[in-house]
Amino acid sequence: MKLALVSRLASVCAAGLVQAAAGTGRNPPCRFALQWSEGEVLERPDDFIWDLLYWEGNFHQNNVSYNTQNGMTYDGVQLDWETGVHTDLHTFSAASKEALQFMLYTHAITGSREASRFLSPKHPSRAADIAVSILELKLQTYLRFNETHPGFGGFLPWITTSTDEIAPTWDWNNRVPALDNGELVWAVYGAIQALENSNKRSYRKLARDWSVWLDYVKTTAADVFYVGDGVVCAVTTVGNQTYAVSNPEQTYECEGSGTLNDPYEGELFTFWLHLFGGLSDEDKERLWEVKRPQLVSVEYELGGVGPVTVERGYWFSSHEPWKILELPYNDVNIFRRIYHNAERVRTCNSVITEVPGLFASVNNSTDPETDQIIGYISPAGIPSIANQTEQYLDVITPYGAWPTIFYDRAVGLAWWRNMVLGKKMQNPYGSTESTRVDGELVSALVTWDSKVLTVVSILGGVAGVVREKMQADGIYEEFISVVEREYSNEFPDLEGEDVELCLPSVSVPDAGLEDFAECEA
Repeated sequence: MKLALVSRLASVCAAGLVQAAAGTGRNPPCRFALQWSEGEVLERPDDFIWDLLYWEGNFHQNNVSYNTQNGMTYDGVQLDWETGVHTDLHTFSAASKEALQFMLYTHAITGSREASRFLSPKHPSRAADIAVSILELKLQTYLRFNETHPGFGGFLPWITTSTDEIAPTWDWNNRVPALDNGELVWAVYGAIQALENSNKRSYRKLARDWSVWLDYVKTTAADVFYVGDGVVCAVTTVGNQTYAVSNPEQTYECEGSGTLNDPYEGELFTFWLHLFGGLSDEDKERLWEVKRPQLVSVEYELGGVGPVTVERGYWFSSHEPWKILELPYNDVNIFRRIYHNAERVRTCNSVITEVPGLFASVNNSTDPETDQIIGYISPAGIPSIANQTEQYLDVITPYGAWPTIFYDRAVGLAWWRNMVLGKKMQNPYGSTESTRVDGELVSALVTWDSKVLTVVSILGGVAGVVREKMQADGIYEEFISVVEREYSNEFPDLEGEDVELCLPSVSVPDAGLEDFAECEA
C-alpha cells in the first residue's frame, strides 16, 4: 500500500491560496475547513489555526461551556440535529474539564495572541481580564464547596454546576476520583505561575489566593487517596463528605479493587503525591515500583510500516497522553522520542486501515429519532499496541489529532481538517464531537474534552510555566530524574524514528447527511 507520507510543500500555487483571516481582517465562515486544501494547511498551518480558533472560541460562552454565575465549567451542550444551535445543556462537570479551563486561561494571562483569538476575538486585549474575572469567581465557588463538603479534602468529584452552589452529582456522593484531580492540580499550579509573573497587582493577589487552595490539597492528597505501600486509589470512597478530613470518624478507602497505577494521564496524580504528598522516601519509591509493570515497550508493525517502538497504550486512545500538556516530560530526550513515535503510529495506522480520522475515547453518535447520545465510547484506539484489545472502531473524533498537533502542528491539523470535512462536523461552536467512519451519523454535541484539548495542544500546553514554578519550588530536577529513570529502563532502544508521519488517504464518506443549517460555507 502506498502511504500518504508527509512532504513539506515548497510552494503553493497562488491561485489556490485561501485568504487568511489574519491577513484580511475578515472573519472566516463557519464551514471554513471547506475552503482549505490539505496542501494549504501544510504550507500555512498558523493561518489555518487563526480560522480554527475563531470558531472554536464560540464554545466559550455562558450556558454552553460554563456558568457565568459561579465560574464553573459545564461538560458541554447538545446541538439541534437540523440547525446546529445549542439545545440540552450538560449541567455536570468534573475536575478534568476544570483543568482544561485553567490551561486555556493560563495562556490568556500570559498574553498569548492565539488564546486571545479564542476568548475575545473582537477585543483581544480583554482576554486576560476575562480569564482572571472567571478565576476569581471560581475560587469562591471552590472554597464554598469545601466548606459544605470538607470530606473531599478540597478535591472535586463529578459535580452539578448549574446553580450557584455546586454539589456532587447523584452518583458521586461520597466518591472522588484521583485521575481527574491530578489533571486539575497541575493546571492550577501552572495558572498560579502565570498570575505571579504578571505586572498587575490584582493578578498577583489572585495567585496568592489560589495558592492557599493549592497548598491545602497538598496536605490532604495522601489522606484521601494514598493507601500505603505504593497503592493509590483510583476512586476513593469517602466515609462522610460532610465530615472534615481530620474528623476522627472520617474514613477513606479504595472503591473496589481499582488502583491508580497507569503510566498515562493518571500519572499526574502520582507525581502530585510524590512531590507534594509528604510521603517518605520509601513510599515514594514504592509508588513507582507498583506502577512500573504498566509501562511497557511494544513494537508496531503493519502494512509495511515498522517496527516502530511505542509505549503500550491502555486503548492507545488520544485521550491517554494528556500528561504531556501539563508537566515538562518532553524535557527528557528519551520520553520525547517515544511519544513522537506514537504519532507516527497513530497517523500511519489510520492510513493502513483506511480510516479517515483518528481514534479517542469520545461520545458516540446522536440518534436522530430520539435526539439522545447513544453512549460513550471508551475503548477506541489501536488494539495491536494496547493492553485492551477489544475495541469499538466505528467512530473518529477531531480531538484525536491533538497529540499529533503537539509534535507536528501541520500534520495534526491536516488530520483535524480531514475529519471536520465530514457532513455536520462543523457547527456554530466549532468542531463537532465525533463522526462515524462511514459518515452515516455524528454526535451532535460539543464538549470541553473534544474541543479544548485540541486548543490547548495548539497553544503548546502549560508545561513551560509549570517548569518555571517547579524550578522555583526546587522539585524540577527530581521530576526529571524519575521520568528519565522510568523510561530509560523500559526503552533501551527505539525503532522507527525514521518513519515519517502519514497524511490522510481517505475521506469521511458522504452518506446523505446535511450540514447544520446555521453553519454555512
